[in-house]
Amino acid sequence: MFDIKKIPFSRYGSFITISPNHHEDGDRPLYLRNIRNGDNDFGEVFRIDLVHEGTPLPYQAVLSPTLLRLESAVGFAEFCITETHVLQIRSLGTGVRLTGITGAYDYAIPEEDHRWEVNHSRQEMRYMLTSIKGRLVVDAPFMEQRCEKIIVDFLPGNPLGEMEGVIEEFTTVHQPRLYAAFSEGHELVKKEYQAWLERTLKIPEKYLRGKEQASYITWSCVVPPEGMLTRPAMYMSKNWMTNIWSWDHCFNAMALAKNNPDLAWDQFMIFFDLQDGSGMLPDFVNNRSALWNFTKPPIHGWTLRRMWEQNDFVTEEKLREVYRPLEKWTMWWLTFQDSDQDGIPQYNHGNDSGWDNSTIFHKGTPVESPDLSSFLVLQMEVLAEIACRLGKNDEARKWMSESQALLDRMLDHFWDGHRFVAKRSGTHEIIESNSLVLYIPLILGNRLPPDILNRLAEDITTKGFLTEYGLATEQPDSPFYKEDGYWRGPIWAPTTMLLVDGLISSGKKEVALEIAKKFCTMAAKSGMAENYNALTGEGLRDPAFTWTSSVFLILGQLLATEETR
Repeated sequence: MFDIKKIPFSRYGSFITISPNHHEDGDRPLYLRNIRNGDNDFGEVFRIDLVHEGTPLPYQAVLSPTLLRLESAVGFAEFCITETHVLQIRSLGTGVRLTGITGAYDYAIPEEDHRWEVNHSRQEMRYMLTSIKGRLVVDAPFMEQRCEKIIVDFLPGNPLGEMEGVIEEFTTVHQPRLYAAFSEGHELVKKEYQAWLERTLKIPEKYLRGKEQASYITWSCVVPPEGMLTRPAMYMSKNWMTNIWSWDHCFNAMALAKNNPDLAWDQFMIFFDLQDGSGMLPDFVNNRSALWNFTKPPIHGWTLRRMWEQNDFVTEEKLREVYRPLEKWTMWWLTFQDSDQDGIPQYNHGNDSGWDNSTIFHKGTPVESPDLSSFLVLQMEVLAEIACRLGKNDEARKWMSESQALLDRMLDHFWDGHRFVAKRSGTHEIIESNSLVLYIPLILGNRLPPDILNRLAEDITTKGFLTEYGLATEQPDSPFYKEDGYWRGPIWAPTTMLLVDGLISSGKKEVALEIAKKFCTMAAKSGMAENYNALTGEGLRDPAFTWTSSVFLILGQLLATEETR
């Protein structure tokens, strides 16, 4: 069972979500939400209450992967999203009241004795409310251009106190049809979820609680192709981070690659479907729009290699599909993100790095940072591997040569003899920072000179980054450290994954496994949060995040594999 205050109720392939509003204080009510159109609007459509003889009742929410049950002193109501656009409800001993969260032009009209249409213009969606068993009572007085209020009661209609109803979303014309009985619909959803659970990566038994959360969160956060979304897409969350960002999707793709490769490929390619002619990828996308003001770091070559290592799904056909887009993405950084023309690419904003407010940006931008060059060294190497597999041998040699040349420039530019540093583009002024981002070059593994490799691995464990719970993104003794400072302290899943992978590539498996164990133990206890307090392990920000879930599963699988050796 999950906590509805932290983990929303939804299902694979649906925008329908039920959760409290995180902006509200106290004992927050539940809302039926439409999570389309991005994270600027929480998407409330109806507030949900249980009612008895016209009076709202207090209730307790019990959430399982396929069913939300609200229990009161006189009865209960259950909710199941039986199809992409269909929410079914049943109750015993109590009614369910839906209070519209309405705005200009919203209205409700009767269709038949047992059916009303609610046009929710604010959410750009229509809803057909149908009573299957019991009574449907609607209070929706119309004034000028809208209904003054919309209150819908699904009420029991027989001596046993039973009620069944359906809420179906649609955009233009509703097509009347028969609905499966609630119990039948629920059984089908249970089978769908069980199939997903069985494909979820195998992890140690001691992390079972975390696996249950991670499996449900990743399953329930997939939305269907619609609008700007060209493929099924795993949102970061159905709380309030209701978009996909262009490095977050990579971690979700890696967690799916082994047992759900078609969906994994959709996650990986969805941003390349949207790629600009210049080669740039958008910062994020939802069904309505993509944001081009920023982007995210080029971890896609690293990701692709990790995906094709898991099975033979990444065929020559798929490599042909991705080769030119990956090439254009690489060249965008090398061509358009090097304003001082020194051969070292730059970040023009912290958002472009994924480490939005890291201390490497505290003196302003543009910033030349060794993590970016490291990603591109690997990405060009992957392009060389793809070119070789596709018979493009001249291009393969070119990419390997350029990868090595960037590595040489990177070492000369960023290594000061003791550590990697970040610099202001143009002036090359060193930026004083105690950020973990300066250790991301570990992903280069044995491409780095042994003395540098050993120094990086040693510093990870001796300079205070590695706490009881995992890797802090800023040294805890730094003057810039903040417990809930986003990229100035908290533990994050993606950085943990990158550095665990880098340490393994560097031959430092023992340290890598220690970090993986710390992270998995923390996440299993504190939930799949957006990030974590590095000194307490407490979950921070959005408490139900998919890339955290995916990294937890990947690292859990790593630990399980080690246990069997």
